[in-house]
Amino acid sequence: MIKSLVVFIGGGIGSLLRYLMSGWVYSLMGAGFPYGTFAVNILGSLVIGFFLTVAEDRFLVSPDFRVFVAIGIIGGFTTFSTFTYETLGLFRDGSFLLGAANIVLSLTVALLAAWLGSLLGKLVI
Repeated sequence: MIKSLVVFIGGGIGSLLRYLMSGWVYSLMGAGFPYGTFAVNILGSLVIGFFLTVAEDRFLVSPDFRVFVAIGIIGGFTTFSTFTYETLGLFRDGSFLLGAANIVLSLTVALLAAWLGSLLGKLVI
């Protein structure tokens, strides 16, 4: 139960940070390209790589705090960060084919799912 609560709280924090940062980036760069989302995804990937490496390799961090930060805050900030960290783990473990498959399948299927969702959304309107 405590893990669900920390994910809930962290997710709210991360989502608010995503909203604020992407809005700030869009105000600087304009909306001709998804600069805000791109910046959030890159920062989230950097932060999750840093945090989990430090939490697992350098310091003893409680599992509840790891869940709060990695799944809650960073996951709420961007789920892209989890995708990149897990793919990096596949590459680190020598599973290059699985890592490449994860990249191709995740991006392709996610784009297709977004397209399908858009089509279904148009049926509702």
